Amino acid sequence: MQTSPDRHEYPAHWEADVVLRDGGTARVRPITVDDAERLVSFYEQVSDESKYYRFFAPYPRLSAKDVHRFTHHDFVDRVGLAATVGGEFIATVRYDRIGPDGIPASAPADEAEVAFLVQDAHQGRGVASALLEHIAAVARERGIRRFAAEVLPANNKMIKVFTDAGYTQKRSFEDGVVRLEFDLEPTDRSLAVQYAREQRAEARSVQRLLAPGSVAVIGAGRNPGGVGRSVLGNIRDAGFTGRLHAVNKALPEGQKELDGVPAHRSVRDIDGPVDLAVVAVPAEHVPEVVTECGEHGVQGLVVVSAGYADSGAEGRERQRALVRHARTYGMRIIGPNAFGLINTSPKVRLNASLAPEMPRPGRIGLFAQSGAIGVALLSRLHRRGGGVTGVTGVSTFVSSGNRADVSGNDVLQYWHEDPDTDVVLMYLESIGNPRKFARLARRTAAAKPLVVVQGARHGAAPQGHAVRATRLPHATVSELLRQAGVIRVDTITDLVDAGLLLARQPLPAGPRVAILGNSESLGLLTYDACLAEGLRPHPPLDLTTAASAADFHAALSRALADDSCDAVVVTAIPAVGEGPVADAALAEALRSAAAAAPAKPVLVVHVELGGLAEALSAAASTAPQAEAGSSPRTTPDASQVASRPTPAEEAPDGTHLIPAYPAAERAVRALAQAVTYAQWRRDAAEPGKVPEYDDIDVRGAATLIDGLLARGKGFTLGADETCDLLGHYGIHAHRTLPAPTPDAAVEAARSLGYPVALKATAPHLRHRADLGGVRLDLADEDQLRRSYAELTELFGAPDELRPVVQRMAPRGVDVVVRAVIDPAAGAVLSFGLAGAASQLLGDTAHRLIPVTDKEANSLVRSIRTAPLLFGWRGSAPADTRALEELLLRVSRLVDDHPEVVAVTLEPVVVASHGLSVLGASVRLAPPPARDDLGPRTLPAY
Repeated sequence: MQTSPDRHEYPAHWEADVVLRDGGTARVRPITVDDAERLVSFYEQVSDESKYYRFFAPYPRLSAKDVHRFTHHDFVDRVGLAATVGGEFIATVRYDRIGPDGIPASAPADEAEVAFLVQDAHQGRGVASALLEHIAAVARERGIRRFAAEVLPANNKMIKVFTDAGYTQKRSFEDGVVRLEFDLEPTDRSLAVQYAREQRAEARSVQRLLAPGSVAVIGAGRNPGGVGRSVLGNIRDAGFTGRLHAVNKALPEGQKELDGVPAHRSVRDIDGPVDLAVVAVPAEHVPEVVTECGEHGVQGLVVVSAGYADSGAEGRERQRALVRHARTYGMRIIGPNAFGLINTSPKVRLNASLAPEMPRPGRIGLFAQSGAIGVALLSRLHRRGGGVTGVTGVSTFVSSGNRADVSGNDVLQYWHEDPDTDVVLMYLESIGNPRKFARLARRTAAAKPLVVVQGARHGAAPQGHAVRATRLPHATVSELLRQAGVIRVDTITDLVDAGLLLARQPLPAGPRVAILGNSESLGLLTYDACLAEGLRPHPPLDLTTAASAADFHAALSRALADDSCDAVVVTAIPAVGEGPVADAALAEALRSAAAAAPAKPVLVVHVELGGLAEALSAAASTAPQAEAGSSPRTTPDASQVASRPTPAEEAPDGTHLIPAYPAAERAVRALAQAVTYAQWRRDAAEPGKVPEYDDIDVRGAATLIDGLLARGKGFTLGADETCDLLGHYGIHAHRTLPAPTPDAAVEAARSLGYPVALKATAPHLRHRADLGGVRLDLADEDQLRRSYAELTELFGAPDELRPVVQRMAPRGVDVVVRAVIDPAAGAVLSFGLAGAASQLLGDTAHRLIPVTDKEANSLVRSIRTAPLLFGWRGSAPADTRALEELLLRVSRLVDDHPEVVAVTLEPVVVASHGLSVLGASVRLAPPPARDDLGPRTLPAY
């Protein structure tokens, strides 16, 4: 419902930071009367051609009247916004409300004229597009539904800004001017355009941090040791391909080098641009450093300094000031309290972190909010990767510390299209924007695996992290992320296990698993682990302890050729051979068999065969090799090795490398996660659709909601209002009639028709048939009066029981359907069986709204107690099609009307044919702001 704003009151909530097309940032804010000098200065820097395009005539300078008009706004009918960098204007946009005749008007006119002006030096950065998104959001808030713009035909850039926005529009040409008119209601296309621009801009902002042409380490101490000096040495030792500078204001006069690196007392003293600054000075000196960097044109900062939100309330305010200060200059920040970043690309070779050694180059992108966990992950990938480069190494690594600015969302935007990254691993301790993360994760997971482990799942997030409030439990958020294609794991061990499989092997086509090896017991353990993870294992094939490398090769080849097998787990114990030669022979036998059938994943479970794991991870061209047919105790001669093509020659990228695991359950768990993800990829290719229903009355429901909300800001509807609203969406709830006396109960039953149910609706008895507060199948007045007397005798007076009468519904399975709008995750639809199944066991499934027909189908089947709906133990199957339709209708209701902030249908009795909604509750309130529908903005500091 539109509120009436106070004219001339400054709308601080319109202020926002945005990332531009080139990765830099700008601040968008309303123009005020104090901006006269900034406006004049800005206009003086605009070319005559741009001025001509803006005013359709030569207009060399602004008159005093112009300045007054362009700086005095009522923030309702006349609004001006500016994009600023360093506090100075780089672009402006304004709208003026107009009436049907095209002259200025005031509310309730719903159309406005809009016009832009962008400083020439900043054209091409996407400033106008960002301003259009923000001025459109402002206009919608002020009741404006359409924009009109008049543009000279030669002003192709501005015409493109409007036409590329994705809004529904109309174009006309009259008197030498192009007139564009477009609706401001977000469309699928306008949102797609917005998201695409967001992705490109945020990816570019991260790319500027990860691939700088020049780096300055500020705070590199004069003496060895210390954080700054360590980072400086790490960058130098990694062989950074760009220019490296050391900065320390305490350097003696005349000292020009530090550890062989050009040294300066200030960033200002550096001759030439600096793209990235690593800041390692005490927190109290950081503001001075930020100012120097901003004035020198530094593009981004890695702040390793601590003492910010990680240190309490005073530190949180210091952190907000840091972000505000850096964004003033268009800089983005990793940190503070950051461990740093790494880019292993040969073109960059940047180790701007506290990691003592550069990880091997590879195809895995790694993000960690914790520096300690980041070090552990780098170490494990290095150790498990053996000598491999190109697959199981790291492409890029970011450890964000307090993630005051750059977050996992930003890095996901970069990895989404990064050609050097095939698999993404993330350690998160908080998710600042679950709705956006789910959206980005779904898009990324559709192209490459995304594996996430989350710390602090059962407690508060680390002190330095700003986290949105959510009413959803962690398990629910986790399930919603899984639906977005995220591979959720519980430990960093699982994170690495899954990452190595996904980086080295193809995705499985299904859950059917062949097991073979030289240990019957280890095979049986693997078989049991497969069953526990929901896979479909074949009986294990025991090759016996006498099996040679040739036997393994032959068995693996047969298994991979079997159409009834989707993946193979090979088990091996030390009896296979002795020493590194035997290990290498077996590794080569397995690799060559797997290379011949590259479409199926192969995993190895080994017991006390560290040499085998190392041999499997080593580059095939450098490992000692044996002919598949030779004895494992026989060393092949040089001619045998040289004459045989190696898997490395067949696949230089190492895709035939086989991951090895020291325990069956770890290998099978990683495989099960790959199977689930592969199925999600197949399902995502055909996501289903949101069906249309002819009997849904969207407009009638909106009118009813507007009328109800006129009574107040938030409340639960009464029974009749609930039934009316649900009825607009084809959801017919059984009405309940109050029964404050026996006579009232009898009258209600006559009105509804027998048989009826008598229910106590007091909070402690509601939905508690097990306590005796419900009487069913009452066929006549005598039974109803007796039941009424029994209830009051057992539980107290009618005013305590709040009894109601309801017509009986056909017997079936009782379920509960809920929808809620969560401020962090968005609109969520939940489903489970009514009673203990969902309340005690938490057997509830969830989907993000809007739900498609395929998602409704999977939602019904995803709870553990779903067999009760499908004829368990000979019972009649429930009408699950009717149930799926109910879920879809509830989803539509909440999606169409965000003022419906909560819906509960409990119980819903799903019979053999049809269903009955016996209890319903709806809550209305002004909806929480949806930043995914609004203009692009960076998180507020």
